[in-house]
Amino acid sequence: MSPRSFRFLLLIVAAGCTGAATRAGNDAIAPGDWPAYGRDPGGARFSPLREINTTNVGGLREVWRYRTGDVSDGTVYPRKSTFEATPILFAGMLYLSTPFNRVIALDPETGAERWTYDSKIDRTVRYSEAFASRGVSAWADPSAQPNAVCARRIFLPTIDARLIALDAATGKPCHDFAAGGTIDLTLDVGPVAKGEYGVTSPPAVVSGVVIVGSSMGDNRGVDLERGTVRAFDARTGAKRWSWDPIPRRRGDPGSETWDSAAATRTRAANAWGVLSADPSRDLVFIPTGSASPDYFGGLRPGKDLYANSVVALRASTGQFVWGFQVVHHDLWDYDVAASPVLFTWRSGGREIPAVAVATKQGHLFVLDRLTGKPLLPVEERPVPASKVAGESAWPTQPFPVATPNLVGSTAMAADSAWGITPDDRAACRAMMTGTRAEGIFTPPSYEGSVVYPGSVGGTNWGGGSVDTDKGILITSVNRLVQVVRVIPRDNLRAASDSGRRFGIEFASQRGTPYGMSRRFLLSPKGVPCNSPPWGELVAVDLSSGAIRWKVPLGMIPSVAAAPGSDKWGSISLGGPITTAGGISFVAGTMDDYIRAFDTQTGAELWKGKLPAGGQATPMTYRSPTSGRQIVVIAAGGHGGLGTTLGDYVVAFALR
Repeated sequence: MSPRSFRFLLLIVAAGCTGAATRAGNDAIAPGDWPAYGRDPGGARFSPLREINTTNVGGLREVWRYRTGDVSDGTVYPRKSTFEATPILFAGMLYLSTPFNRVIALDPETGAERWTYDSKIDRTVRYSEAFASRGVSAWADPSAQPNAVCARRIFLPTIDARLIALDAATGKPCHDFAAGGTIDLTLDVGPVAKGEYGVTSPPAVVSGVVIVGSSMGDNRGVDLERGTVRAFDARTGAKRWSWDPIPRRRGDPGSETWDSAAATRTRAANAWGVLSADPSRDLVFIPTGSASPDYFGGLRPGKDLYANSVVALRASTGQFVWGFQVVHHDLWDYDVAASPVLFTWRSGGREIPAVAVATKQGHLFVLDRLTGKPLLPVEERPVPASKVAGESAWPTQPFPVATPNLVGSTAMAADSAWGITPDDRAACRAMMTGTRAEGIFTPPSYEGSVVYPGSVGGTNWGGGSVDTDKGILITSVNRLVQVVRVIPRDNLRAASDSGRRFGIEFASQRGTPYGMSRRFLLSPKGVPCNSPPWGELVAVDLSSGAIRWKVPLGMIPSVAAAPGSDKWGSISLGGPITTAGGISFVAGTMDDYIRAFDTQTGAELWKGKLPAGGQATPMTYRSPTSGRQIVVIAAGGHGGLGTTLGDYVVAFALR
C-alpha cells in the first residue's frame, strides 16, 4: 500500500536467445533532455548520450552542488526527511521537488538557482509517509504562444494531497488551472485522516491530461481512503475521469472476484508508485498496491482484483483495457511499487510492444503491452494455506517460468539464519525458531511468519531501467527477512506495550478481529539475519528472461570492518539509469555513494562519494550551455533507512 515500513530500517544503523528493446513514446525527446521522471513516458530511464562511456567514466568529477535548505532530523519537525527526487531537464532548465514540497529551478550548467516555489505544507504534521517527494512533471501546451504565461507547466503533487500547476519560467501558480493553480485531492476519496493521505510520486502527463495516484498510511484498518486514480485537464484542472482499483459495482472489471459487501467496505489498492504511459496508443499503466489492510484479508475474500496489479487504462477516458495481478489476495504488503517499464520486445524475429513489471517478491513479468498477456511464460503454483481463523489465502500465486527469482532463493527458515559470529547466528536462529516459514507466500500467523525477501525486498520503488541497445533490464534488489504476526484484538495492547521497545511495528487493522506486528530480523550486531548479499544489482535479458549477471551493490557502513563485507551489499532505496555509453548509474545504498557499472558485464567502473545518502534515482542530460554530459543525483539521505541526512543536489561530469 505504501513504503511506510522503510522507517523501521533505522535499526540497521544501530546495528538463451538474444534480442533488443526500444523505448516507448520518446520520439519527440531531444537526445540530451530528461523531461520526465523516467525520461520517456514509458519509464525506461535510458539516455542515448554516450560522451560518458566505459572507457572514460573513471574520470567523472563533481562539477557543482546545490543545497535546498530542506532537511529535517526529527528534532524541530516530527518526522525525518527523505530526499527521493529525480530532477527533470525540461525547456532548458532543471526542476526538482524537495522533501518539504518546494519546487526549485536550477541552471543545468552551473546549478545556480533560478526560482523557487513553496507549497507551504504544514511541517508540524506527522505525515504517514514522512517528508517525501519523488519529483515533478512537466507539460508544454501545444496551443499556447511560446512566451505566454504558463505555456510550459510544472506539476507538483504534495504530501498533503494537492496538485499544483506552476509556470515553468517563473515558478508562479497558473491561475487558470483549477482554483488559483491548485486542486484539492482530498475530495471524492472518502473521509481523509490528517497526515495519512497524500501524493509522493510525480503524475503522468499524457496528451494534455494529468493523471495522479495517491499514497496512504498502512494497516490502519479496513475503511481507509479510496485508492482512486484521477485525471485532470492540464490547462483548466477540470476533472476528466477517475478509476477505482476496487470494483464497487457489479459489471465493473474484476467485480466477479469480489463479494459485493467486501467491495463496498474495502479501501486502498492505491497507486503510490510512478505511473508510466504510451501516448501514441492512449494508454496509461497503473501499478496498484494492496487492498486494506495489508496483512488480514478475511473481510475481502477472493483474488481482490485489481489490487496488486498493473492495469492499462485509456489515458483520455480512464476506460479499463486490461489488468495483470502479480499477487492474489495480498497478505504480505507486496504492492507493485516499481513503475512499469515499456519497451519493444524482440525475439525470434518478432517485435511486440511490451511492459516489464518487477516486484517486491523478486519476480519479473514481461507482458504484451496491448493485451496484458505474458510474453514470457507464467504459471500458477500452489502456495501455503492460512491457519488464521477467518482468513482464506488464495491457493495459488503467479510465478514467472523463464526468469528465476531476482533475489535468488526465497526459502528462509531458522536453520538458514546467518550471523557474523556463531553467537550472532545463534541469536538469529532463536528469533526465528517457532515461526512459520514455508516459502515466499507463507501467510501471516499467530506465532509469526517469515516474510522473505520482505516488504522492502525485491525491486522497490526505484524500479528498473531498460538499455535499449542491449535488450537488458537493470534493477537493484533487496533481501531483508521479516517476521509478521496477526494478533487477536484483545491481546494487541499488551503485545504492543511489550514489543515496541524492541523495534517492532504494530498496527491496529481496525474493523478486523486482528492487529498485526512486523519486524525486520537483525542480529545483536545489527545486521540482517539472512545471509548476504543484502543488496544486488541485477541484469536480465528481456528476450529470454535469463539473468545476465548480478553483483553486490554497496556496503552497510556498520559492518565495513568485517572480512568479506565488500561482497555483502547494502539495502538500497533508489533505482538505476542506463545510457548508450554502456553505463548503468545507481546510488541508493547506505554507504553514501553513486556508482557506475558496465551494463554488459556488471563490473563496477567508478564510484563517487556523496555528501549525504543518495536514496534517489539519478538522471543525466546534455548541458544546453556547454554541451557536456552531466549526471545529477539528489543526496539528502533517508530518515527511515538511517543514512546521512542532507539537502544536496550533486552534479558530475568529465570536465
